[in-house]
Amino acid sequence: MNDTLDLGPSPRILFLCDHAQTVRAQLAGASLSRAEAGALRDDISTDEITPVSIMSHYDESLARFPYTGFVAQGERPIPAGAVQSAGFRVTVGGSRYGKGSSREHSPAAEKLAGIRLVIAESFERIYRQNADNIGLFTSTDLGLVQRLQRGEAIAVDELVAGRDALAAAIVRSDGLLRFGQQHLLGAEPVALDHGECPRTLFEKIVQRHLLRTPVTPDAPRAGEGCFVRADWRFIHEYYTGMAAHMLHATLGRPLVLREQETVVVFEDHTSYVDESPAHRGSPLLPNMHAMQQAQRTFARDYGLRQHRTLTEAEAQADDGSNVAGISHAMMAELYALPGQLVAGTDSHTPHSGALGCVAFGVGTTDMANAFVTGAVRLTVPAVLRVELEGPLPAGVAAKDIALHLLQLPGIRAGGGVGKVFEFGGPALRALSTDERATLTNMTAELGGLTGIVEPDAETVRFLRERRGVHFVLEPWMKSDAGATYHDVIRVDCGSLSPMVARPGDPGNGLPVDALPEAVTVDIAYGGSCTAGKREDFDQYHAVLAWGLANGLTVPPRVQLFLQYGTTAVRDYCVAQGYDRTFAAAGARILQPSCGACANCGPGSSTDAGQVTVSAINRNFPGRSGPGQVWLASPATVMASALAGQLTSFSGLQRARG
Repeated sequence: MNDTLDLGPSPRILFLCDHAQTVRAQLAGASLSRAEAGALRDDISTDEITPVSIMSHYDESLARFPYTGFVAQGERPIPAGAVQSAGFRVTVGGSRYGKGSSREHSPAAEKLAGIRLVIAESFERIYRQNADNIGLFTSTDLGLVQRLQRGEAIAVDELVAGRDALAAAIVRSDGLLRFGQQHLLGAEPVALDHGECPRTLFEKIVQRHLLRTPVTPDAPRAGEGCFVRADWRFIHEYYTGMAAHMLHATLGRPLVLREQETVVVFEDHTSYVDESPAHRGSPLLPNMHAMQQAQRTFARDYGLRQHRTLTEAEAQADDGSNVAGISHAMMAELYALPGQLVAGTDSHTPHSGALGCVAFGVGTTDMANAFVTGAVRLTVPAVLRVELEGPLPAGVAAKDIALHLLQLPGIRAGGGVGKVFEFGGPALRALSTDERATLTNMTAELGGLTGIVEPDAETVRFLRERRGVHFVLEPWMKSDAGATYHDVIRVDCGSLSPMVARPGDPGNGLPVDALPEAVTVDIAYGGSCTAGKREDFDQYHAVLAWGLANGLTVPPRVQLFLQYGTTAVRDYCVAQGYDRTFAAAGARILQPSCGACANCGPGSSTDAGQVTVSAINRNFPGRSGPGQVWLASPATVMASALAGQLTSFSGLQRARG
């Protein structure tokens, strides 16, 4: 790699700003100063950089699509091909750039379109790590804009200044795959340190999985980079084709995969792609099928364990072969155990942290490198303690706690980015494992690396009753008294009430009873990894059964979709007779898949004027169709479906007298 980034005398710079017309003017040839660009857009999500509808592309064709989902003033001003044809070399955005999904398609599309440097006020962890891994420069120094416009070359040392040493080394190596082949083959475990220093559970688990390399410390501190061994690595269809493509292009065929028995492959996002409003009749649909097949071929060629979309016959089988569902939900149902370390290509991998393991999301190159070296990249984070105090009121669920945390000013300002959220306190201990998983799952929206809960008797019960695993907790599987936390967030759970989040961002939370006006609902959706678990369906059933008993069904103008997270959840609901209640109330039942949460199945909106109330985890623009998505708990979603407008279950009960 060159020692400087030299973009020439007058490189084109794209300011992703608040005004759609200003963005269009730049595409048409206008060159703006930082002041002329005006306010920069904050919270630009990966759903906006590369919408899910184009994620079937995983090669050079991605170059046409950066920012095609970008929203300014309610408009999408950047069409396909515009960034590449306009010759932009630098992108400038606001704070929390790249939040949301772990999709590496976003920085890959930027780089392939000609972008060499992304400058933003701050970055989300996974996006920036993905950019490092493919050799796309990033910087939080907005002062670089004027210097670049003067034609200055910027030293690479300056671009990586302030980054941890590992990130800097990967950037200088022009990406992680080359770095891994140079430094990670044959990495051995670091000897276990039984020192007296008090540690958090997260720190203990990481220490037990550390790998020794020539370029990382044996005892990394917060902010330093390292590599760890994962007990489980998993990947799904949006990433496998890209991983296979880059591995074969870089290392040839056949590959030698490390510990392939600990790799699990899932087909979970695109199970309903043929019915997806975003893909039905689209020229991209054949690409989606090709992407599915690319994963199946890779899994077959390398003998990997896989869970794939079920045919109708397979879905009805009773021989134990019909095991499928959302990847990170299935990791908790079938694989992850307390004290383990799990890495997956999905930002909601922290779901399994409810069991007391370290589980975090990574990008495509991270996983590709982990396949062939056995080493997973980790920047050691600080740990936040979330103390959930007091009893939860009736009708308040873990989803309401998550939406409360997301609207806190410190979290909205990025205070959770890259951190570990350790959940504890009396209210936490009273929660079931399914409810705890809602909290750890949504640390992705909080900006965190992961969420974790100390395993306890409830964890042991879950493993025994759900999985038939008789697990004995070891004394070390808890945080030590006196362990150091970056901060402690205390939540008076007794003061909480059912929450919703306004469209556009999960952080737009407020109590549903505080809505200033009635909000009419067109679509209600219950499902996803966050809300497709067994006890989420207990909540759906409780509300709908009450409605039927009180003469209520879903109004004809409201579409209600319920989608199981896994086949185990489906089988539970059928055994309980829930499916009959759901059908009687007017719900359409869907087999396990990510579905509408990923804008890849029934339940997504089809028109910008539609309003959805959804139990999914995020509502960034375009995330679940072109309409407006409100987030809520399972009970609130069902109550709103019955009422035809946003309301809590208690509010619906009061309205019925």
